[in-house]
Amino acid sequence: MSQRRSVTIIAAIVASLAAVPAAHAVDYPPPSNPSGAKTAKPKGPFKHLKVCKNKKSCFPTIQAAVNRAKPGDTINVANGTYKEGVSISAASKRYIKLIGNPSDPSKVVLEAKGAKTKSNGVAIKDAVHVTVNGFTAQHYKANGFFALRADNYTFTNLKAFLVGIYGIYAFHTVGGSMTNSEAAWNSDSGFYIGETPPQAKPVRSIVKNITSYGNVLGWSGTNMRYVTISKSKFYNNGTGVVPNALSSEKYPPAEDNVITDNDIFWNNFNYYVGAPFKVRPPAGDSTAYPVGVGALLFGGRGNRIDNNRIYGNWLAGAGMIEQFLLKPKLPDASELVGNQITNNQFGLNGTDLNGRDITYDGNGTNNCIGGNTGVAVTVPANASTFAACPFTGANAFSGDVQGELVQWALDGTHEAFLVKAPHAPQAGIAPLEHYVAGTVK
Repeated sequence: MSQRRSVTIIAAIVASLAAVPAAHAVDYPPPSNPSGAKTAKPKGPFKHLKVCKNKKSCFPTIQAAVNRAKPGDTINVANGTYKEGVSISAASKRYIKLIGNPSDPSKVVLEAKGAKTKSNGVAIKDAVHVTVNGFTAQHYKANGFFALRADNYTFTNLKAFLVGIYGIYAFHTVGGSMTNSEAAWNSDSGFYIGETPPQAKPVRSIVKNITSYGNVLGWSGTNMRYVTISKSKFYNNGTGVVPNALSSEKYPPAEDNVITDNDIFWNNFNYYVGAPFKVRPPAGDSTAYPVGVGALLFGGRGNRIDNNRIYGNWLAGAGMIEQFLLKPKLPDASELVGNQITNNQFGLNGTDLNGRDITYDGNGTNNCIGGNTGVAVTVPANASTFAACPFTGANAFSGDVQGELVQWALDGTHEAFLVKAPHAPQAGIAPLEHYVAGTVK
């Protein structure tokens, strides 16, 4: 295809995408980072504050205990349902530990229905080293658990269901962890780390043993950096794991992330034809991610999709594509540079096939693909855009391939390009293609 014709086709696709719903960022206060005395580790002495129902010795609400807490204090919350939104804000709340029931988070429920504050279950803002452990949040308008400018936060043993945007979310933070947690039926992504500030000496964010299902996206990582996601499950989402670049958040693109040793399967949930949530309107510089994709790099630098088990995704298992919507204003951020898809096992030993195993439009430089097993179908079919690892230099871009991949997102049915195959049984999990009303409350 000639360069002129390729540009013409992509321009037409970009115009078409403007009308398609998409996952997107949310407006938050301007980024800044607390520093100096505001982040110093407190010396104590520390107190344990208790929250419970109907006892004079306890605080009646979680927020009342948070308001009283000083840096380094621990707040223990008894089992029960708490109809409130909790705010942990400013340096005076640094190093606080908010503890519910780590062994059974379903017993300590943050419920938006009937609450005065309905935006977030727990929101941490400008307070570093805060721990939130052992809670379920549901029905909030924005997020279940949210960290903003909250460096080195700890989110663990959490559940987030049926919230308006993101289940468990960290934005403009340095370091932190999300572990042993679950997010489902959220109208954007189950989990999200975004707008990570670039760092001369990077502090990695650790994500481990999380489960994400029934969401538009299992994981959305807009402009995220230095994140390692491992030993987790992403299944029955519209799309599984999508590190991506947007200009609506600072510091594009996604960079230096590692997605390793995860199970990414059955991400074929067509939420457009039915879902327990309202599908959100479009973002200006994103695209609707096609239903049926396991893991996708939408732009990005130095990212690795490595040693995962990827199967039963009926459009594609793993792929890379230029963030072409950014190209006119941020050409450097749109490019794929130094990314790898390596050592993954596709198709579950032939028992649970992807529609296509690996897709790549050949954009950018220093990108490579190698060491993968079970690869049966690729786009392009002859793998002409693929370079074996290690590789340096310009990759072999194909306008035809990029056009084909983008057409998947333009499909009005969201199923026309799926290549369906039988699923291998999974204990305790049923495949989700179409939502049945009443199955989620």
